[in-house]
Amino acid sequence: MWSEDSGLEASTGIVVGVDGSDQSLCALVWAAKEAQRRRSPLHVVTAYTVPIFAASSMDAGYSTMDDAIIREGAQSVLDKALERISRYNIEVFPRVETGDASAVLLELSEEAELMVVGSRGRGGFVGRLLGSVSSALPAHAKCPTVVVPLRTAGRLPEAGVRPPSGSPTTQTVEDVVVVGVDGSEQGRAASLVAAEQAMSRGLPLQILCALPPFSGSLAWVPAPLDLEALHEEISEQLRAGQAWLQSHFPDLPMSVQLLDGPPAEIMIDRTADVELLVMGTRGRGGFAGMLMGSTSQSVLHHAKGPVMVVPDHEDPRLADRANFGSLPEE
Repeated sequence: MWSEDSGLEASTGIVVGVDGSDQSLCALVWAAKEAQRRRSPLHVVTAYTVPIFAASSMDAGYSTMDDAIIREGAQSVLDKALERISRYNIEVFPRVETGDASAVLLELSEEAELMVVGSRGRGGFVGRLLGSVSSALPAHAKCPTVVVPLRTAGRLPEAGVRPPSGSPTTQTVEDVVVVGVDGSEQGRAASLVAAEQAMSRGLPLQILCALPPFSGSLAWVPAPLDLEALHEEISEQLRAGQAWLQSHFPDLPMSVQLLDGPPAEIMIDRTADVELLVMGTRGRGGFAGMLMGSTSQSVLHHAKGPVMVVPDHEDPRLADRANFGSLPEE
């Protein structure tokens, strides 16, 4: 069902950015399925900008014509997107916006419950909607953002697009939600959102932490580093974190996994075969090597499945984490 979109005030829901690329079609179908699962409205958005040479032209008539042509093209992209998701039983609000795509979507994120974009997009009149946006939006959005890579096409045959060369045309997905944690407050906040996602899907939650290999970055440590003791300390903190999370989600099956290796590589590999991977926008240094900082960008750029990025936010449930064991020093 299509409705005129006069804003997000009537019902927040899910916002997906489209630009006509295969990547955006994957994101669109994923968002439609998610909206149907949540019974939430879906706002399908495309944005365009008028080229500077046209906007600054002294010939106002030419500038107006140029804007009309570009907007018509944007509307065509939007119309084709709506046709692609017509089979879903959801309320759809289509909208064409004028302006920088990142700014448009970031503003909409202030009221949305979820933002969805492809991993990258195309050039042309829509101004690379999903290119820089897929990097800027997760870092600055006010709500969680899901980035859907083109490799996900194997999971979404109804999107009608081919996955990249060398990718499987079909994918077997493990029924589990995975959250990456690193001992930071941001990681704990992300784990709460991940638990909510797992509960709503009826899936178990896996809490994943990666311990980078010893490197020269620790060469300044005066005493020999007891890696076995470090590993046990992290394991204890993870178990305490699980107990805390379980107290808020007593009926949710969950497990903890501590792996040795580069966090980015481990997280990227995990995205290939899980329902959803969740992580924070940034994290800490220390035992997990800034899992959510630069690692989050690497994961987003090379993910093989949907990745949800949770922005920093206040959650009263974080207050009782210390009751379940010592916290790593921030």
